[in-house]
Amino acid sequence: MGQFAAAVMRAFALGLWGAVLLQSSLSGRLDLLLSGVFHPLVGLSGVALLLLAGLLLAELALRGRESPAPSRRQAIPKTWWLSAAVALLVLAIPPNPSFSTLAANRPAELGDETELSFVLPPAQRSLTDWVRLLRSQPDPSLYAGDPVRISGFVLPQPGEPPQLARLLVRCCLADATPVGLPVRWPAGRQPRADQWLAVEGTMAIEERNGQSRSVVVAQRITPIARPKRPLEP
Repeated sequence: MGQFAAAVMRAFALGLWGAVLLQSSLSGRLDLLLSGVFHPLVGLSGVALLLLAGLLLAELALRGRESPAPSRRQAIPKTWWLSAAVALLVLAIPPNPSFSTLAANRPAELGDETELSFVLPPAQRSLTDWVRLLRSQPDPSLYAGDPVRISGFVLPQPGEPPQLARLLVRCCLADATPVGLPVRWPAGRQPRADQWLAVEGTMAIEERNGQSRSVVVAQRITPIARPKRPLEP
């Protein structure tokens, strides 16, 4: 009886994790955690785990009809209880990562990704387009007066005003790279960390630590909901 209960618990835990992966893929919660390229793989893995759990239960049912010899009582391993409990928690509690906290603990190096093959007009550039352009051609005089329409989350900066930022991912949050733009906020306006904003303004030049850099002069600030897919490739 102990071996049977342990086998049922194993199938139950596998089925729960299959449900976690499948539900995450269908509900959109993966958009907060993983690059969209990998979403189908997660969904297929969930289906595979559900099928495996079903096969284990079918095998147990077949053995039960064959009336096997009684086995010695065996405790269900604690790892299966723990696995099932964690899966239930993941199903019950939706993810809500703090992008500003994550960004503060990640390197902001883009490496070779600063190479640009095509440059959009200023008003059509996203925040990441601007970051890549400024890193490939950093002369701020090239962009002074250009219109800016960007969106992102508020990322606090030690000793200076908060930036507007995004997270770039190759795979998932574990390899996320924060990219941000300095913003000259209106007087008296202090946005809070993790708040999502749409900002319209112009690009200007400011002196910081003896060097010139580009800064967004915010003229219109609109709070927005976190995008469905906040991670960018």
